[in-house]
Amino acid sequence: MQYKAVIFDMDGTILDTVNDLTTSVNYAMRKCGHRHDYVRADGMRMFGSGVHTALQRALAMEAGETDDARLRMIGTPEMMTVPGIDEAEVARIEEVMRPYYLEHSRDETGPYEGIMDLLQTLLDMGIRTAVVSNKPDPAVKKLAAECFDNLFDAAAGEQAGIRRKPAPDMVNAVLQDFGIAPEEALYIGDTEIDIETAANTGMPCVCVSWGFRPVEFLKSLHPMAIIDKPMELLNLL
Repeated sequence: MQYKAVIFDMDGTILDTVNDLTTSVNYAMRKCGHRHDYVRADGMRMFGSGVHTALQRALAMEAGETDDARLRMIGTPEMMTVPGIDEAEVARIEEVMRPYYLEHSRDETGPYEGIMDLLQTLLDMGIRTAVVSNKPDPAVKKLAAECFDNLFDAAAGEQAGIRRKPAPDMVNAVLQDFGIAPEEALYIGDTEIDIETAANTGMPCVCVSWGFRPVEFLKSLHPMAIIDKPMELLNLL
């Protein structure tokens, strides 16, 4: 198969955003009177399904939840709300975090090593590229423009009126704009959400080993491949 497009997740796939995301969680949680000593490893456990779910997980961790499998369930259809956690409080913290993160999303964030070379190579090959993320759409567009020198043909984040990943809606909208069928595109991500998104869209998924989830966990979900360096993707195209 000669792929015509590559769709990338953002956090943990092309951008190392963990420190800024974790700092933003701590800021909002502190402002709202909650635990605010989360570290990088905690941030990697929280994120992957958008800000709201990340804050639900932060509050669950504050309440004593330590099991990774249960934390990953939060935000899925089986656990959209968390017993013992007030959704109004989640929304209150989210209102504090979103503008803070938008202002501070570049403090410590940057592309993973080799990503820029990969994107330039894909451009030279005539392959369309896009980033589709569950982070807020203004932050996605800002980071895509500022961190990647406009190498992406499209960038889309969480926004009203369109279901977030793992629903296929966001990716399908990009593919429709490109005029490319799902089977003609490859999806690149770093979490279970990305594997589910690709499956729901009808695309093969390649996972990266440097992201938010352990490699052994990703292997258990059977993606098409797991790569250790960005340029290894070229061997799959």
